Amino acid sequence: MEPLIPVINKLQDVFNTVGADIIQLPQIVVVGTQSSGKSSVLESLVGRDILPRGTGIVTRRPLILQLVHIDPEDRRKTSEENESKKNGRLYRAIEGEEWGKFLHTKNKIYTDFEEIRSEIEAETDRISGNNKGVSDESIHLKIFSPHVVNLTLVDLPGITKLPVGDQPVDIEFQIKELIIKYISNPNSIILAVTAANTDLATSEALKVARDVDPDGRRTLAVVTKLDLMDAGTDAMDILMGRVIPVKLGIIGVVNRSQLDINQKKCVADAIRDEYAFLQKKYPSLTNRNGTKYLARTLNRLLMHHIRDCLPELKTRINVLSAQYQSLLNSYGEPVDDKNSTLLQLITKFAAEYCHTIEGTAKYIETTELCGGARICYIFHETFGRTLESVDPLGGLSTIDVLTAIRNATGPRPALFVPEVSFELLVKRQVKRLEEPSLRCVELVHEEMQRIIQHCSNYSTQELLRFPKLHDAIVEVVTALLRKRLPVTNEMVHNLVAIELAYINTKHPDFADACGLMNNNIEEQRRNRMRDLPSAVPRDKAVASGSQSGQNVSEPTDSGMGNWRGMLKKGEEFAAGDRPAALYPLPAVQQKGYAVNLLDVPVPVSRKLSAREQRDCEVIERLIKSYFLIVRKNIQDSVPKAVMHFLVNHVKDSLQSELVGQLYKAALLDDLLTESEDMAQRRNEAADMLKALQKASQVIAEIRETHMW
Repeated sequence: MEPLIPVINKLQDVFNTVGADIIQLPQIVVVGTQSSGKSSVLESLVGRDILPRGTGIVTRRPLILQLVHIDPEDRRKTSEENESKKNGRLYRAIEGEEWGKFLHTKNKIYTDFEEIRSEIEAETDRISGNNKGVSDESIHLKIFSPHVVNLTLVDLPGITKLPVGDQPVDIEFQIKELIIKYISNPNSIILAVTAANTDLATSEALKVARDVDPDGRRTLAVVTKLDLMDAGTDAMDILMGRVIPVKLGIIGVVNRSQLDINQKKCVADAIRDEYAFLQKKYPSLTNRNGTKYLARTLNRLLMHHIRDCLPELKTRINVLSAQYQSLLNSYGEPVDDKNSTLLQLITKFAAEYCHTIEGTAKYIETTELCGGARICYIFHETFGRTLESVDPLGGLSTIDVLTAIRNATGPRPALFVPEVSFELLVKRQVKRLEEPSLRCVELVHEEMQRIIQHCSNYSTQELLRFPKLHDAIVEVVTALLRKRLPVTNEMVHNLVAIELAYINTKHPDFADACGLMNNNIEEQRRNRMRDLPSAVPRDKAVASGSQSGQNVSEPTDSGMGNWRGMLKKGEEFAAGDRPAALYPLPAVQQKGYAVNLLDVPVPVSRKLSAREQRDCEVIERLIKSYFLIVRKNIQDSVPKAVMHFLVNHVKDSLQSELVGQLYKAALLDDLLTESEDMAQRRNEAADMLKALQKASQVIAEIRETHMW
């Protein structure tokens, strides 16, 4: 099991080469408050003074520390880790048995651990500033030594409460967010560090660990500063788990004091003193506490954790490999044959545009209607419902109808309802169908324009490589649509004009409606005859019925233009059983003065006579019947016209238009110029794909070696 940790280190190196953090690898995350002894614990595990020390917040960037165990006799044999160039000569040997490497300094080897500490301080100041600022950008350090066990640790800034220096007012929130980012990784082990001279029940490290690991399956507690507890007290109950139980255990350690550090006390001596202290103070727990036991425990936990995580890691790597392979394919290969490439892109775009209209596109939109489906919706839902909502008699009052009838009779009273009035009024109503028809053309044109963007985003991602070609294609298609728009509008306008040009009263549907209407009128006439009182003379009843059936005008009906009815009040008017005149007389005429025939009566609202009511009803019914016939024709013919003159024409001529406008030798180099960042993104995707493939090979080797 021991080689599993180097495998993780190797995977970390693989992903470090591409600067990616897309795989959450198993690692140990060290969490604690400021001055809780985190740095001392890490230095004890390393066996060297490598971390910045001081008061207040010292760790201000995450430090990813990889400890790599090497055999003393093999330390000069590694070419990959040990090679460095100096004055043109290749040095494979490293002075000393321990050394370190930073990711940001590439292949530079550090054998002086004081220099490593200085580099950490300088790199921290470079990103976080030199006045206590904090950053989430990590520092990667790898230590090679025969005195360490294989571990990957992450040292994080200590939890604080109040800002100091350049720290923002929400520094506590920022640090906790940074800590949660790392410990939320399900592949991490949380090392919660708490000082023994504080109350474990108030431990911030254990609290934040419990927030993300409520079951405690990933949390190991470390109690530092056992030698600094108050006289007469000890940590026996804490170390035995009687105060706060921790599933993975609680390990106590003794750190070097600041005086020891100032006096350059080495870590090896500190570990010997720690063992002596534990033997004296906690003899029964000596074998389960101390720095050496902590290192072995972390190594064991990390190995088992890696073993459990490898299947998921392999799955994650395979999924990412497929995604980056697809991404790399979308970026395409560098262009060799520009003529062929341009023709292929034009042809593919034209095909995808047509497929989107026909509903056979490879990428089907699931969030909204698109292409041909939206055009169908416009025809049968938007346009159809709009036409159905148009009232056949909308904007037409009874007075308008009656006025049209009277104007159509001229100076003579009419015996029948004039046909001219029907034609005049029905044309006025049919004209109202033109506006929604033209709006239908506009909506389809807009959708045809939207299909361009849909094809660019989903269907032909290769166009993203060539922004100038993409813009040129959009311009050509837009111009083609713009050219077809007035032609289609003209055709739709003509469809309405055709209906206005000839009012076909012999239309079969209209003739049927007229026959049914005449039958209804005749039935109403007979009903009125039956309802007449017996005192009414028969000849008057017959005359009345004749007028109803034949629309004959009464000689004394002032409402039909008999001007003599304006000169005096007849007996019928005096009796009060006839309605008031449609056009009332001027005041002077009502007093019996001479009549000025140039005075034009002004229509006013009043109750219509039976004859007027019947005439209006006849015209209104005829208008409604004929309007419905025309509306049905328009509802059927407009979509057909739009499909023929706009949609199908664009589909049929799109590719030839694109080839004719763009497939020119003079435009090749300009159109096939890649975007500035496309080559860079292609290289990054290729590097990431290589890293993932290498990581997959590493895991495959482990499966064969350890039969996992």
